Amino acid sequence: MVSTADALIAAADTLRTALRPLLFSLPVTHVYNPLDYAWAPHTAYLRKFGMGKKKGLFLGMNPGPFGMAQTGVPFGEVAAVRDWMGIEAPVQSAPGEHPKRRIEGFACPRSEVSGRRLWGWAAAEFGTAGQFFNDYFVVNYCPLIFLEETGRNRTPDKIPASEMAVVEAACDDHLKRVIEVLDPVWLIGVGGFAETRLREVAGDRPETRIIRILHPSPASPAANRDWAGAVNQTMRAAGLL
Repeated sequence: MVSTADALIAAADTLRTALRPLLFSLPVTHVYNPLDYAWAPHTAYLRKFGMGKKKGLFLGMNPGPFGMAQTGVPFGEVAAVRDWMGIEAPVQSAPGEHPKRRIEGFACPRSEVSGRRLWGWAAAEFGTAGQFFNDYFVVNYCPLIFLEETGRNRTPDKIPASEMAVVEAACDDHLKRVIEVLDPVWLIGVGGFAETRLREVAGDRPETRIIRILHPSPASPAANRDWAGAVNQTMRAAGLL
């Protein structure tokens, strides 16, 4: 019988294969896919924490340049992945790297604020990574990182709909498979984009409850005030804390 972790790995492999040949127009000049060059730590994450059914699934949008882009783990701030999750594995260079966005893997000295906030909250509320992942899992909707000529990150919601159609088809299929494998009752969108994709993909799923938490991005003034407090309020209102 195939384990849930093996099923997640197979689903991720299908997703990365589907996204490889895609091309994007300006202002996007570089596209990174950490499911390829950071496959080792990504599969380590799936294998270590993707075992068994889950109570809830957190969905992010896409990787940040100093998080999953470096470690292959969603919201993958280096210190959180290495020290809290206990994951560290070789990361290759991204093909055609942007000179301002080099892939340094676990040697990256920059901290991803969104990841530091998300995993810092999980550590504060649940203690160990094992305790958090016993009931919850975290995945990104789209694994691709889109960069402009300046090195600026361009989020998927800013990509032309005509180009995102193929991406969304593959990512929707992947999300459906993850939900099928983990069978969560709660689907938790990290921000509005993720909530929208969850409702599109699983809104008619029996017994599923969908909520949204505030995105931890430092670009959000609300997140910069008391992000953890806002998340706790939402989670408590849903009866999850």
